[in-house]
Amino acid sequence: MHLSRRTLLASATTAALPATPPHREHLHTGFERLEADGYSLLSGQNVGVVTNPTGITRDTEHIVDVMHRDPRVRLTAVFGPEHGFRGTAQAGGSEGRYDDPATGLPVYDTYLKSGRPLADVFTASGVDTVVFDIQDVGARFYTYIWTLYDCMEAAQLAGKRFVVLDRPNPVTGREARGPVLHKEFATFVGRQPVAQAHGMTVAELARLFNGEFLATPVPLETVRMSGWKRSGFYDASGLPWVPPSPNMPTPETALVYSGTCMFEGTNLSEGRGTTRPFELLGAEGLDGRWAAAANEAGLPGVRFREAYFTPTFSKFQGKTVGGVQIHVTDRAAYDPVRTGIALLVTARKAWSGFGWRSDNWIDKLTGSAQVRTMIDAGAGTDEVTGAWQEELAAFRRVRKGYLLYT
Repeated sequence: MHLSRRTLLASATTAALPATPPHREHLHTGFERLEADGYSLLSGQNVGVVTNPTGITRDTEHIVDVMHRDPRVRLTAVFGPEHGFRGTAQAGGSEGRYDDPATGLPVYDTYLKSGRPLADVFTASGVDTVVFDIQDVGARFYTYIWTLYDCMEAAQLAGKRFVVLDRPNPVTGREARGPVLHKEFATFVGRQPVAQAHGMTVAELARLFNGEFLATPVPLETVRMSGWKRSGFYDASGLPWVPPSPNMPTPETALVYSGTCMFEGTNLSEGRGTTRPFELLGAEGLDGRWAAAANEAGLPGVRFREAYFTPTFSKFQGKTVGGVQIHVTDRAAYDPVRTGIALLVTARKAWSGFGWRSDNWIDKLTGSAQVRTMIDAGAGTDEVTGAWQEELAAFRRVRKGYLLYT
């Protein structure tokens, strides 16, 4: 990351739209403000939207349906990410290319496409402007922010404008936490050196990507929210929650996800196949000793309950496993990444069968081999979390220049 590249932000503007659309609620999303302004940003353009089921109004209508019937917008294409535009695919899947039954619009698949192949999709669609509107959950390894990055890069290659409609970070934007990705570990769960819990909105991330990481910035405009505060959790927004993916059913899932998703890199269940994914963790052979050890760690804002569950799919499908359920008692004090590290440390001590996935997926999730090798060497929670503080401080300094809200 190079602070000197902030001059590139001259090509990225925040659209000057009315401060308060005619709704009585206090917070207004980027889409609400775009609509209230009569879609002036999209005037005369063939428009394509990158979105999924979370791209809705506060009245729960999808923005594609709203825009499709509005004569002020020339909506000509939809682009679906992982899980698909209508959200019917599980993790690691997409809906492919089809015509949307509700609107007749062509839906193009962006999943696992980047660079020139994705630019070719934008070119083939005939759009002039690509609009992005997807609800993020605040974690570096949640793939929608890298769909954003890939689409920005591809739009630049294809000579398209790019507009980002902002939505709240559901777990607040107070601060960045956790390890920063090392470039040699870049994958679709982390393309660039961003903190594990980034504490940014998608519009802020787009500005960061344009100013720090894209070789050539895309013509970018961001439509910011009005009325959002960095300290606000999702329930303060007044917006309906739509699961951004099948295993993100509630805002409470998002609250723990940036820490407990690290268990995807282990041989323990991360709760997929249950009604509380990422809040339930466990394995065959684990018992109440893990919950006891985790509670003894004295982590702020959280307690751990001895729990038993039977996943209906994924790890330990159809088998009863033991482990913990996470109960956040004070979300303002809760640190999900530190909690995730403490759970890894205590699980390794409480269960002799503890192991990492054979492909070292944990390294991709955490952004380097450091977490895995330190825990294997017997390091405690303070030692592991202390090891990334210098890199995190550097990221926080760069991040500060791209924030849009107080």
